[in-house]
Amino acid sequence: MTGSDTPSAKPSSFRLAYVPGVTPTKWVRVWNERLPGTPLELVQVPAAEASRLLADGGAEAGLVRLPVDRDVLSAIPLYTETTVVVIPKDHVATAAEDVTLADLADEIVLHPLDDLLDWEKLPGSPAIERPATTADAIELVAAGVGVLLVPQSLARLHHRKDLTYRPVLDAPESRVALSWPQEEPTPDLVEEFIGIVRGRTVNSTRGRAVTPPQPSAKEKAKAKRAGTGGSTGRKPAPGKQTGVGGRRGGAPKGGQAGGKRGKPRGR
Repeated sequence: MTGSDTPSAKPSSFRLAYVPGVTPTKWVRVWNERLPGTPLELVQVPAAEASRLLADGGAEAGLVRLPVDRDVLSAIPLYTETTVVVIPKDHVATAAEDVTLADLADEIVLHPLDDLLDWEKLPGSPAIERPATTADAIELVAAGVGVLLVPQSLARLHHRKDLTYRPVLDAPESRVALSWPQEEPTPDLVEEFIGIVRGRTVNSTRGRAVTPPQPSAKEKAKAKRAGTGGSTGRKPAPGKQTGVGGRRGGAPKGGQAGGKRGKPRGR
């Protein structure tokens, strides 16, 4: 057998990439319960680099922020996040439960280089320089330089005691998706994880190779008896034989089962 004929070995682990703000804990727990023999390895990656990591084979699948290149990656949208504005706790906007983009018209709005919100036009006034990362922008908000619009999960991730946030009703929103390199067919372990995030039950057979259940010893013995006419080596009890038509004694309805006819009974 040549090397090309050798079946590929089953992966020893499943690598799942995830971007900041996304929490894969619940899906990892289900994976560990269903596939204890295949460890799930988490790979944290900046949002802007997630697509390249997947395309280069750095992970089998990833929890990423849309959009992705659909010519290279497949994706299943999972949920949409609310966009919030991160502000100091003494900011005037804290008096409201939520704000609009028009409410930020007089603010300096920071726009970090790793921002993935689909802006047509940023509200307010731009800062002199764009912060390199969201974390850097958070530090500038705390310093009173400006405000920052981010998905709510990132505001929670970078929580500080001196900062808070409010939902922005008309801001672009971030969509989180499960993504993986386009392959035909989709690898089995990727299908397993797709089933988990979609809530399929453990008994679902979609996307996995199903191994027929092996019969028990009792079932094997029963099948063997059926293959030899169902004989068990026991004699049937008297009066319990079943003949043609399901009547005892083997006689069909309205007559006898064959053999010589007896003499008619005298009147």
